[in-house]
Amino acid sequence: MPRQAGGREVLEKAKDKLSKARTVEELRQGQAVVLPLEYGFSLEETAAIIGLSKGWASHLRMQFIRSGGVYEEEKPKRGGRRRENMSLEEEKEFLAPFFEKAAAGGILVVGEIKKALDERLGRKTALASAYNLLHRHDCESWPRTSGIHRRTPWLRQSGKKIPGNTRANRLRVGEGSPDPVDVSG
Repeated sequence: MPRQAGGREVLEKAKDKLSKARTVEELRQGQAVVLPLEYGFSLEETAAIIGLSKGWASHLRMQFIRSGGVYEEEKPKRGGRRRENMSLEEEKEFLAPFFEKAAAGGILVVGEIKKALDERLGRKTALASAYNLLHRHDCESWPRTSGIHRRTPWLRQSGKKIPGNTRANRLRVGEGSPDPVDVSG
């Protein structure tokens, strides 16, 4: 013998929802509650009638019953900036002095932005946070400080290891030195 469907306490709200449904989801949710309680359909039959799987029909029923018969329109949807440190307007205000300074001097120093961001938030942040902040505000065209040393010829010729400098690009020992040191003893 199948077990009796629960949720009789929200049956009237479900009937009301059927008559006032504005979307297909609201209609199906009301039907998932009313059909088993009012007409005695099984969950499989209810799912076939409303055109959903048995599991999804059960989910809609339980969601309606647990919410007390209230459709949760204002429930936050997935996506968006759930872990934002500042709103987009606050970010624009925060970056404005740096953009003005960069427009006058021609360079945007990400390290300064990161320090100011740490102070503003009251905690340490990753350097990537500053880059992401700039990326959100279309700052792809600004030069980045991490690439400046790669473009300076005197540092490139010094043979120092720098990020992105491959073995083939570095000077070999003895090359480029005017007086090679004799180590032969």
